[in-house]
Amino acid sequence: MHHSNVVARARKAFLTGRSKALSYRLSQLKGLRRLITEKQRDIADALRKDLHKSENATQLYEMIGLEGEIDLAVSHLSEWAAPRPVEQSLLTVADEVYIQPEPLGVVLIIGAWNYPWAVTVQPLIGAIAAGNAAVIKPSEVSSHTSKVMEELLPLYLDKELFPVVTGGVVQTQELLKQRFDHIFYTGNSTVGKVVMEAAARHLTPVTLELGGKSPCYIDKDCDLSVACRRITWGKYVNCGQTCIAPDYILCEPSIQDKVVKEIRKCIKEFYTDDPKTCPDYSRIVSLRHFRRIVALMEGSSVAIGGETDEAQCYIAPTVLTEVTSESKVMQEEIFGPLLPIIPISGTDEAIEFINKREKPLALYVFSSSDKMIKRMIADTSSGALLANDCLVHYTLSDLPFGGVGSSGMGHYHGRYTFDQLSHLRSCLIKKLRMERVNQVRYPPHTAQKLRWARLFLLKRVDVGQWRRAAQAVALVTLAAYVVQVRRPERFTSILYCTSYTFGFNV
Repeated sequence: MHHSNVVARARKAFLTGRSKALSYRLSQLKGLRRLITEKQRDIADALRKDLHKSENATQLYEMIGLEGEIDLAVSHLSEWAAPRPVEQSLLTVADEVYIQPEPLGVVLIIGAWNYPWAVTVQPLIGAIAAGNAAVIKPSEVSSHTSKVMEELLPLYLDKELFPVVTGGVVQTQELLKQRFDHIFYTGNSTVGKVVMEAAARHLTPVTLELGGKSPCYIDKDCDLSVACRRITWGKYVNCGQTCIAPDYILCEPSIQDKVVKEIRKCIKEFYTDDPKTCPDYSRIVSLRHFRRIVALMEGSSVAIGGETDEAQCYIAPTVLTEVTSESKVMQEEIFGPLLPIIPISGTDEAIEFINKREKPLALYVFSSSDKMIKRMIADTSSGALLANDCLVHYTLSDLPFGGVGSSGMGHYHGRYTFDQLSHLRSCLIKKLRMERVNQVRYPPHTAQKLRWARLFLLKRVDVGQWRRAAQAVALVTLAAYVVQVRRPERFTSILYCTSYTFGFNV
């Protein structure tokens, strides 16, 4: 089917209104949950062919997070979709005022190849929860996974509302010519600019989950053994093909040899003496990316690893030294198992080095000093900052995940995905009465009227507190009746205790 027809059919299905019913959204989310449960073997086989991922790695880094996101959306959907009360002014205190989340319409989700299920299906969960239709475009680079996604999603989801479009650059370009109500893209900044340019022609809002060179600063006074263990895991999982992997290390020259020694020890522990034969060590996704990464080693010294096998797209876990800001490996995001170490004089130079470059998706700090960590938070900018570990902030649904500057715009995970793919509509419903009060907004002919306008427009009212007060009074009355309070002083005591509990003054 032609791409314009796919989008038109999705829009037609959306306009029927069936995706808006909470019961329908829940049924689709539960269908997606069944897919993940029932088709684990098919998904794992495809990922093994694409990225040499083990079945355990697929479960840990792709499936478990999706299961959690779906369960969270199912359990909180009625709360997320409910009208949200807001603080009011005296002028609107008698009115109904709230924020109503509503679906945007038809969303385009363009996935990435490195975690092709996690980063494609996670925004889809939010799109479904928010009541949208969604056109899903998995990455053609992970070709086996793309094919499995095309086959499986229509078996568990409404295929009119949630069609899957496969293909390469040409197909993506054709899709981008269509009008969508939101575009959610995960990938690199080069394609991100293309997506944003295409979206601008229709004034379509975008969420861009990009990447960049995420720095990792190691303080000389921290526990290097623990720090290097966590860095080794964060860097080499999925063969370094992780958008939030530590891209390079900044440390003082006095600890560089110790850092190299500890990382060598951890590589051996995680991936044995021969990572090539280790089932838990992945491969580079394509020959093009393999050659690009190998070329990045030019001009630097190999301290660990460096072995390659083009036939298998294998690159060993590698640490590079004698690296400067001008080295080839520092000119682009590595997205592979190369870890450069750049010597700096201390925290001041580390902060200066980071701030001279584009804002990264993640910034990692390893230190036992809370003061130094707080300073790094205050004096730098990044999509996220994680102290004394790597990657794990991605697992928390209550933390918004997203970039800043060239590392992306917009954020998602949990309720943030729901809000990102919803229009938060402002609603105010007045009655055709109390016109004398409303007159304060009309042309103020006198200073007295202007003073009244200031009072009615600027005085904030917490309607929620009033509701709590009303509930407390009702409970006090009930308590007085139940215990048959007869003496006024005892009633007053109950009243004040209840008022303290509910947080209002009497």
